[in-house]
Amino acid sequence: QVQLVESGGGLVQPGGSLRLSCAASGRSFSLNAMGWHRQAAGKQRELVALISSGGRTTYADSVLGRFTISRDNAKNTVYLQMNNLKPEDTAVYRCYADTGIVRWGQGTQVTVSS
Repeated sequence: QVQLVESGGGLVQPGGSLRLSCAASGRSFSLNAMGWHRQAAGKQRELVALISSGGRTTYADSVLGRFTISRDNAKNTVYLQMNNLKPEDTAVYRCYADTGIVRWGQGTQVTVSS
């Protein structure tokens, strides 16, 4: 079974940066698209960014130009570099990976506050 383990969340001031990581592990799997969703308190989950196995990226309009998604296929890891963070970016961020079945990480809290 494939497991996704996230790291890199925390508390940051507005305008600051964070880098999230999500590493996939398990037996005999292949990774297709990988990405990040987020869910703020009282709001619906939304797609933040995704990256295909070939490196094609898609972003939510709200993070375009501030966030960058990347992946290291040799390490089975996807990253989310978040710059110029705003209070409205506060949410639980969860990574996902399409291995033929969509797998989800446990989530990591990102809080943007002064």
